[in-house]
Amino acid sequence: MRRHHHPERHRTGHMGWLRAAVLGANDGVVSTASLLMGVAAAHADRRQLLLAGAAALVAGAMSMAAGEYVSVHSQADSEQAELAREREELANDTDAEHRELATIYVGRGLEPALARQVAEQLMAHDALDAHARDELGITEVFRARPLQAAAASAASFAVGAAVPLLVVALAPVAMQLALVFAISLACLALLGAAAARMGGAAAVTGALRIAFWGALAMAVTTGVGLLFGGP
Repeated sequence: MRRHHHPERHRTGHMGWLRAAVLGANDGVVSTASLLMGVAAAHADRRQLLLAGAAALVAGAMSMAAGEYVSVHSQADSEQAELAREREELANDTDAEHRELATIYVGRGLEPALARQVAEQLMAHDALDAHARDELGITEVFRARPLQAAAASAASFAVGAAVPLLVVALAPVAMQLALVFAISLACLALLGAAAARMGGAAAVTGALRIAFWGALAMAVTTGVGLLFGGP
């Protein structure tokens, strides 16, 4: 009887870069659109808007990259420190580490004799990997990747920020505020829906969540521009 491999597709392996990309794109659209609407409400011309938007795009992308890199690198440093400590413990007291691993498997439901056998075989194959995965919860799929997170955040922020910037560059002056608001809000809703679907959640909920906060940010910033930008 032939056995067919059943491929399973899980979303959890993409959560690291997905989180960084969604955060970057969302922040790019919201912050740049809000800034442009506030400056436009203060009666700035197209050239001033484009200058402000381009500066916001570059500064925001670099800020997102730096913040994400520092944050994820701190996580990576902690992982490396834990692995170094575990490597030292394995070198100094292998028997104690074997008992520790077996105890973990007993806690997960294995019989003690089977747990000891599993621990022995896994440690013979790759002791550090077994302890990293089952004792520390560190796996290759979820390991911190600072450069990947920083690049995803910077690139997605730039893509998000480019949306309202292009609207300002192409839209008639009389319709800039309305079009920036409408198109940015639509992009935020699509972004929220796509992120929710990729994460296995309801698309409508994700779209409404991001659209609400984006609309609020743009409305408040526009109000500030109208309040302080009058003649």
